[in-house]
Amino acid sequence: MTADITRLLDEWEFNPEANVRKIEGEDGVAKIQVRVDQGAFQGILQLNLDGRPDGKRPYDTDFVLDHYESVCEREGEAGGPFHLDADACKELFDESARIYGRYVFLLQIKEYERVVTDTERNMRLFRFVNEHAEQDADQTSLQKWWPYILRIHATARAMLATGEGNYDQALAMLADTRQQIEALKEVEAEEFFAERDRSLEALDELVSELTSQRPPTERERLEQELEAAISEEAFERAAQLRDQLRE
Repeated sequence: MTADITRLLDEWEFNPEANVRKIEGEDGVAKIQVRVDQGAFQGILQLNLDGRPDGKRPYDTDFVLDHYESVCEREGEAGGPFHLDADACKELFDESARIYGRYVFLLQIKEYERVVTDTERNMRLFRFVNEHAEQDADQTSLQKWWPYILRIHATARAMLATGEGNYDQALAMLADTRQQIEALKEVEAEEFFAERDRSLEALDELVSELTSQRPPTERERLEQELEAAISEEAFERAAQLRDQLRE
């Protein structure tokens, strides 16, 4: 087996519009691959599709978060306090960043259910660290990313809803998320304000896009036909449509 990946790079030329793909690894595990082209640097990134992106099982658990949640539960049952020290927070921050890196690519390839799963896990991690970190700086470290993660979570859920034809449900989700972001407690970090503004703008754009794609309801269709009938002076047809609207 050669360590040279030239053949793989030649077989998959870089295309910024199609640089993410799903494969099944030699171990039978589904993975994401990302084709990278940064000038002199050429490569392929690889992440597991489920579980931890790096495929590791820290503390013999699926995620570092699972381990510390179990420790917290045991400490609580024993009646003792539970705190995350700096090293534990560092592990959790690393795991959060890895999951973030994956759901960015998952969104790109429209794996919306997995985006929901990953964003929900990271939101759980955000809350856990904020509640249990010993140091104030660690408690607030992830809070600046709430606007972004709420937006991505809502976007994935909305796309799943529209995929089933539930446009009104999708639009309601986006409106609710917009309110959540606007109601967030401000965090004194440049990233928070930038992401809040960017996320609100992105949600508004998505609402506009989905509204234009939303099929009319039966009543809306009849109202449109009535308006057209009146415009064309087709009064008999207009009368029939009015009767249908009254039913």
